[in-house]
Amino acid sequence: MKRFFTTLSNIWKIEDLRVRIINTLLFLLIYRVGSFIVLPGVDPASLNSQKAKEGLLGLLNMFSGGSFAHASIFALGVMPYISASIVVQLLGIAVPYFTKLQKEGESGRNKLNQWTRYLTIAITAAQAIGYIRTQIAPEAISPVLGATMFNITSVFVLTAGTLFVMWLGEKITDKGIGNGISLIIMVGIIAQLPSAIVTEFGSRVTDTNSGGLLIFIVEIVALIAVVMFTILVVQGTRKIAVQYAKRIVGNKQYGGVRQYIPLKVNAAGVMPIIFAQALMFIPTTIASFFPKMASSTVLILLSNYTSWLHNLVFAILIILFTYFYTAITVNPKQMSDDMKKNGGFIPGVKPGDATVSFIDDVISKITLPGSIFLAMIAIMPALANLGHVNSQFARFFGGTSLIILVGVVLDTLQQIESHLLMRHYDGLMKTGRIKGRTAIPTAAGTTPPAI
Repeated sequence: MKRFFTTLSNIWKIEDLRVRIINTLLFLLIYRVGSFIVLPGVDPASLNSQKAKEGLLGLLNMFSGGSFAHASIFALGVMPYISASIVVQLLGIAVPYFTKLQKEGESGRNKLNQWTRYLTIAITAAQAIGYIRTQIAPEAISPVLGATMFNITSVFVLTAGTLFVMWLGEKITDKGIGNGISLIIMVGIIAQLPSAIVTEFGSRVTDTNSGGLLIFIVEIVALIAVVMFTILVVQGTRKIAVQYAKRIVGNKQYGGVRQYIPLKVNAAGVMPIIFAQALMFIPTTIASFFPKMASSTVLILLSNYTSWLHNLVFAILIILFTYFYTAITVNPKQMSDDMKKNGGFIPGVKPGDATVSFIDDVISKITLPGSIFLAMIAIMPALANLGHVNSQFARFFGGTSLIILVGVVLDTLQQIESHLLMRHYDGLMKTGRIKGRTAIPTAAGTTPPAI
């Protein structure tokens, strides 16, 4: 404990790190204050906030820190920016122009960021129209403005709100401790945790048939165990040894050392779960458009996120998307070429095609357990809900929210540790090192974790 407080004291002694932490906290405070400001012309008492806390809408509400359900000016959060970033990243694989930009270094990244911002505006405006029509009831709109004027002003306000949140994220990255967009999402998720714990605690204590305080303690222990398991999955790596040839330049020797390529067990990060969740809402959409099919047993099972069929299909989709996303983000050919240019080789493996095949084989082998573990984490909220845990608290037992929380916390701790080690202070860990994770994608590809 003494060492812990000594480390906190060292963090505060470093002026640059202290300023960055304070800046980060102030930017996040601005975001949280803005999330309670309701759209002009909306009566908060007339909103059906419970409807926006279920299914996919509940997931969006969690990412926005509750702003989605309360018709805040930040109701759409950073999700349009994330969607635009994913689209631009996929365009970098399919469209030669974007592929060229990805290889142009800083200038290329600036152009991709510009494209991402333009696309964010378009996506936000489209989502704002859908949000106003589906989430804000007519009786909640002030008659003073009128429906037409309210729709126009709200689209502008919601779009400006998302762009402002995006700007806050960029400022946290530049002036704070990094990973701005990820930190904003994390704060939005954590904001829901206290109320979820209080609700679960109250239900267990007041309902004598639910097991009482003992079951609540068991749930907390289970949550800690799931978090530890998620950390193992996020940090798991397979190191490939790389030997570099010796080079003599003048009186100095270069190379001749052995380094390692760390291949992550979960290289795809949280993206397979996001893609799979989007597909799992197709049955519900079909049922809403074709009421006669709503009584179908298959559609009912697929629409119920606690059913065995839903979770089986969900897990299979996650495994498939993990392989797909890993294949498009990890390039063994480029790794082999980079090693060859720098005079490196894998001991016992010939350079060129043999190295590409070796790296590809290793990636395929470690992706299988990684995808299975990711699927297990993704279906944990459904299992928790079957164990009579309330739906709000059950979301923290796995899925997208838990992986984002674990990943962002690890990245933030690594940023702080790098500042400490740079100035010859002890790091946050007594033994070992904090490793980062695959961050949420941005315009130029995957954001380099403070890794």
